[in-house]
Amino acid sequence: MTFPISDVRAQFPALAIRDNGQSRIYVDNPAGTQVPASVAEAVSQYMLSSSANAGGHFSTSVETDRITLKAHDDAALFLGATSGREVVIGQSMTALTFHMSRSICRSFQPGDEIIITRMEHEGNVGPWLTIAEDMGLVVRWLDFDRETWVVEPEDLSALLTDKTRLLALNYASNLTGSINDVATLSAMAKDAGALVFVDAVQLAPHHLVDVRALGCDFLACSAYKFFGPHLGLLWGREDVLRELYPYKGRCVSDDTPDRFELGTPQFELLAGLSATIAYFEDLGRMGTASEDRRTRIATAYQMSRDYEEPLTNTLISGLAEIPGVSIYGITNPNRVKHRVPTVSIRHTSVRPTDIARALAEAGIHVWHGHNYAYEPARALALPLDEGVVRIGLANYNTKEEVESIIGAVLRIVTQTK
Repeated sequence: MTFPISDVRAQFPALAIRDNGQSRIYVDNPAGTQVPASVAEAVSQYMLSSSANAGGHFSTSVETDRITLKAHDDAALFLGATSGREVVIGQSMTALTFHMSRSICRSFQPGDEIIITRMEHEGNVGPWLTIAEDMGLVVRWLDFDRETWVVEPEDLSALLTDKTRLLALNYASNLTGSINDVATLSAMAKDAGALVFVDAVQLAPHHLVDVRALGCDFLACSAYKFFGPHLGLLWGREDVLRELYPYKGRCVSDDTPDRFELGTPQFELLAGLSATIAYFEDLGRMGTASEDRRTRIATAYQMSRDYEEPLTNTLISGLAEIPGVSIYGITNPNRVKHRVPTVSIRHTSVRPTDIARALAEAGIHVWHGHNYAYEPARALALPLDEGVVRIGLANYNTKEEVESIIGAVLRIVTQTK
């Protein structure tokens, strides 16, 4: 079917905003997407009519309990988890990873090894470096291939030992957009007796996540990267979560996921999270007659991928034709399924900050710098103070916007040289 781009865009009020008569083109999406009106309305409705703390007998507290339970169940459905008991919700992916790293590594011994890939966002690096320093653990670095742009199984195999206790694995890079074969890499680490912690922050906006099919132990993502409120989600296998020591207050329930969720939740954002999952379901209804909620979500992702991938190839091919532009990541159009639509570039003579500033003046929202992809930037010998210009598409972007971006970059580098 033809992707219903007009219907999709109509759900996002921010897309209609103009600055001094100039339309905005949002391609800063890897750092956070815009939200549908339904998500903002769910947050507002809770705050205006149901605001209360949890656990009471009165109506607003009962509604808060319902919203909290539903948010966890909806998140479990979204991730392909067994139940909402497997989903820990918190401030952000980074905050959750720092918090859970203490529980995950509590039983590790000095000299035990953690493998971290060079593809990671700092949110899946800093927590493990910190706990390794605290506990005397050994960190081993797993590089990515500069030709395939992914972590190759043979490179992981060379690092696995009988001391490997954890693999910190990136699903999709927030710098190169490349997608790792998580199922294969997870199986290798599990065979070696290690736990696997997956950062799916950049994958979740574009590809369906199925935690049970991946074979990992933990997977984290961020709702605000896939059209939702600013929350982090962390899935963990229930049997593993139950065995972990919880760092919590004495009065907190020992049930999962309660014992890993610190303090009073942002209940209004939990209401927004359920509305976010509903957005995917509503989109999927346009492509399937199935009444199964997971099928609708899967259909929404497939529809979005079928729409986004040609746009990605158009963006990459157009940028590649601009003299002096280098693209960091997969450029072969036949391999577009192995990347998300995050495209990072540099120019031989125009600094990323100058390109980003000029694009902003044209109403094109992009990020520049290392974007917390600190290890990938170092591995690629990029200047950390400048990094790259990062252009990231979402399912609400259009071909016309992509053509505008290509034309703008061409004008900027031509005029600036």
